[in-house]
Amino acid sequence: MKLLLVGGGGREHALAWKFKRDDPTLEIVAAPGNPGIASVARCVSVPATDVPGLLKLARSERIDIVVVGPEAPLAAGIVDVFRDAGIPIFGPTKAAAEIETSKSFAKQLMAGAGIPTARAEIYRDTTAAKRAVRDFGAPVVIKATGLAAGKGVVIADNAREADAAIDMMLRDRVFGAAGSEILVEEFMEGEELSVFAITDGTGFVTMLPAQDHKRIGDGDTGPNTGGMGAYAPVSTGSTDIMDQVAVDVLKPTLDALREQGRPFSGLLYAGLMLTAAGPKVVEFNCRFGDPETEAILPLMQSSLLDMVSRVARGEPLTETPQIGWEHAYAVTTVVAAPGYPDSPRMGAPIVLPPDRPGITVFHAGTASSSDGLLRSAGGRVLAVTAVAPTLEEAQQRSLEHAQSVRLDGKQLRTDIGWRDLRRHARAS
Repeated sequence: MKLLLVGGGGREHALAWKFKRDDPTLEIVAAPGNPGIASVARCVSVPATDVPGLLKLARSERIDIVVVGPEAPLAAGIVDVFRDAGIPIFGPTKAAAEIETSKSFAKQLMAGAGIPTARAEIYRDTTAAKRAVRDFGAPVVIKATGLAAGKGVVIADNAREADAAIDMMLRDRVFGAAGSEILVEEFMEGEELSVFAITDGTGFVTMLPAQDHKRIGDGDTGPNTGGMGAYAPVSTGSTDIMDQVAVDVLKPTLDALREQGRPFSGLLYAGLMLTAAGPKVVEFNCRFGDPETEAILPLMQSSLLDMVSRVARGEPLTETPQIGWEHAYAVTTVVAAPGYPDSPRMGAPIVLPPDRPGITVFHAGTASSSDGLLRSAGGRVLAVTAVAPTLEEAQQRSLEHAQSVRLDGKQLRTDIGWRDLRRHARAS
């Protein structure tokens, strides 16, 4: 079988790595890929957003199945184009992908379907948005409704910070068209949980829950990023909680999308807040999350390739068995470029430490230069995942390996998994 993987980040490296483990005979073509992906696939320099170029590539390579990693090509309608061409593809249509690409659409969908989420109001006018902040009270959340690479969310501790975020998005257009409309949203107290569901549009299979660490600094301080690390499994993602999420969030969301004529197939990501009143949706994504994918897939014993292929071909998941997982923990520490998230400085040489058992380094933003060196080429440069019998050991091994990466000015968090580690310490 020949697979085209669209994308070139850490998530795509993890997907390619897992697919190759599932079937060592699989031939993978990655567009555009990266130096890490090149170790398990053949990389072709077609941008992930060049839908006509990707279709031409798929035809010339006689691709059997396409898997889309990032959200931008999904927002551009790549699935619609490939389905019209008769090429099996894993991912939602452009209309279904609005569950991520338009936060206002997602909020309206949840309100209509009774899906638990934070109260929010939609604004395009700065004055009206600032009035709403006074009504909501602080802390309050300001969100760009469009795609902003995981950075279009500001948690404001007071009205002054909220006003500044509103001006940044609506007046200064820091996020361009993605911030031309914003949400003023109620702040939810609780702990976050990331839940992935592979779905054919009706049936779905949930994956191991994970927890992302969005803030740049230890102890969840500093600005939001695309994600500075993740770990799995998470103690708060109990069987009872996962059953509740399936009944109260995933099923009604898929039902509502189907009823609107937007059936969703692919990977539905629910970012949740575990509040005192139960799980509530923070956001939906229409694809595998990053860096959660890099933490979840190394623990997966079942074949991801089999499930993805079935969904891409339009086959039902009704008889899909439970996914098998290793009885272990995975911790992913992201190594980020200096200046990230606001103004990452790229082009610096990278020297990786020697390989170690139980540790996988996924390339997120790297490039090979003409002088033969590996160099930084993105805000998040590497995702270092360690698998170990305990969370404590997984965190220690991931952190040590990440700290051993030679990259001038690199940034990383030293506390991935800190909430569960604190719970473990209290229990002992």
